[in-house]
Amino acid sequence: MNELAEAAPSTRTALKSVQEYIDELPVWSDGTNLKSAPMTSMQWRIWSLAAAGKFFEGFVVFMTGVALPLVVREFHIGAAGKGLVSAASLFGILLGALLLGGLSDHYGRKRMFIAEMILFCLFLSLLILATDYTALVICLFGLGLALGCDYPTAHMIISESIPSANRGKLVLGAFGFQALGALAGTGIGCLVLVLSPNLNAWRWMYATALVPALIVTIGRFFIPESPNWLWVRGLEEAAEHAVHRLLHREPRYPQQVMLDRRSTSSDQKQSGTSFMALFNKRNRRATIFASAPWFIQDLGTYGIGIFTPTILAAALGGGADHIRSLSDMISDDILAAKGAAMINVLLIVGVFSAVMLADRLGRIRLQILGFIGCAVGLLIASFSIDFTGAMRIDLIFVGFMLFNFMTNLGPNAQTYLLAGEVFPTEVRGMGAGFAAAVAKVGAVTTAFLFPILLVGIGTRSLLYGLVITSILGAVVTWMYRIETTGINLDHIGR
Repeated sequence: MNELAEAAPSTRTALKSVQEYIDELPVWSDGTNLKSAPMTSMQWRIWSLAAAGKFFEGFVVFMTGVALPLVVREFHIGAAGKGLVSAASLFGILLGALLLGGLSDHYGRKRMFIAEMILFCLFLSLLILATDYTALVICLFGLGLALGCDYPTAHMIISESIPSANRGKLVLGAFGFQALGALAGTGIGCLVLVLSPNLNAWRWMYATALVPALIVTIGRFFIPESPNWLWVRGLEEAAEHAVHRLLHREPRYPQQVMLDRRSTSSDQKQSGTSFMALFNKRNRRATIFASAPWFIQDLGTYGIGIFTPTILAAALGGGADHIRSLSDMISDDILAAKGAAMINVLLIVGVFSAVMLADRLGRIRLQILGFIGCAVGLLIASFSIDFTGAMRIDLIFVGFMLFNFMTNLGPNAQTYLLAGEVFPTEVRGMGAGFAAAVAKVGAVTTAFLFPILLVGIGTRSLLYGLVITSILGAVVTWMYRIETTGINLDHIGR
């Protein structure tokens, strides 16, 4: 680093926007720019705390699939009640994203980043102690509220703090912890069942997340507010101080932060932050593009994700016909959880591929390719119905594993990434929150109806329906596409 120039003399005091300070590249002494700026310790701290929130989402939502048979038996729940338990946290995510996510545009990214984790810890504690069905559903709904707020807030607090060139890689890297959480949720659920094979095991499953969640909550107090948000709100001095904290490094650079007051354009000021701003001429296309494909992908991702253990239990020889005791049920649950955990490994492989490719191939290509791959995977899984024995099991595993890989390579990762990019800063929280809420309408619908439809129309028809929606997702993505790869956040939507 001794040969690196801190900056050219003519640009040391040049006025810049927040994002221009973040995007500034180091320069060798001969004037050659490096390809990327090294991340500061504060930028990595923000990234880590946001990634932890995505981990808890995957952990809690997918653990529900393992805990569900125990909850159903303890509280004597029927098919509709079973669907309500599965959908409660997703419905909470829907309202949390819609009602709480947009608050970060008014009260700041950091405040909501902290508030959502306090809410998460509170309802997680109450869930562990729940003594009846109503309390259980309320607590799962409360967890969903916290996780819903995290959808836009975590994305923005990362994307508004990191260089544009690496935004896709870093946002999706944090998002990938959702897949790690899904794997951990099914894996720990299985481990708890083995160590404590009784009806109360589901409480210990959720309890494993409490201490880590408290640690993350405390950590979020020690980060700066988003300087981009402060700047757009007209708090220039606070924004300059936040940039100093965010870009603190040794040797110190930049030594002085001087933001360009003129960079907050008149169209930003005139657009306002009312909800209807999402549907004006400037933002309407972004709203459709961020919302519709995400809704479509959640129809399949959450239905298949939550009920993979149930489908596997039936395919592997389990099911109600042979369950005569609690031990039979737990044995089936352990077997299905192991199979689900193995399938969920492909979620991690998929999102790792998305991290590597999002800034190279672009978001749109990966989203379209992913939707088509999901359709192929579900079609392969549907063929299993015509077979028995090993071939049936092989087709289910191949189909679901392909689905999990392609959804995290494409729509599950890219819809999340794009929703936090396509809106201007002043409505970014509200826009990303609205998109996540629309998506969770699909998640709630499929989570509630899946157990009912599995009985009513059968697995084949259900999978065929999801094949059709996946193809539709690819079409809608192409029609309303907005490419954001490598583009400065200040310029997107202009």
